[in-house]
Amino acid sequence: MAAEIINVTTPEQLQHALTIRKEVFVKEQNVPEDLEIDEFDIISDNVHHVLVQDEDGEYVATGRLIYYNNDTAKMQRIAVLKDYRQSGYGRILLLALENRARELGLTHSILDAQCQAEHFYAKQEYETISKEPFDDAGIPHVRMKKKL
Repeated sequence: MAAEIINVTTPEQLQHALTIRKEVFVKEQNVPEDLEIDEFDIISDNVHHVLVQDEDGEYVATGRLIYYNNDTAKMQRIAVLKDYRQSGYGRILLLALENRARELGLTHSILDAQCQAEHFYAKQEYETISKEPFDDAGIPHVRMKKKL
């Protein structure tokens, strides 16, 4: 499977990322759009959006990272379109986000995983650090961390 990693630098690319997120989080999972789209959905030195494009030129996955603290990236809004799940794009996206974090000089990654995706992140060497699941936009989540 061929995939291209795109570090978002244009408003058009950002719009593709937001379209994927709206499809996954707003339409599929019923997250209110005003919770899904936030102040980090801009092109800025403080937020890094990534798109994954398949061999046919389709945008199939997206995610972003923000600075959590001096040495830690927070991975957020990780989404793969339904028809492309179980095809390796989630892993490709996560590796791209982790590589971007390393390029930025960060040494750790944290994320708030939906409980249904906890096993996926555990396979990518993330360790659950929250004691109990917590609610985010009506969906149970756990906090996970990885040394990069």
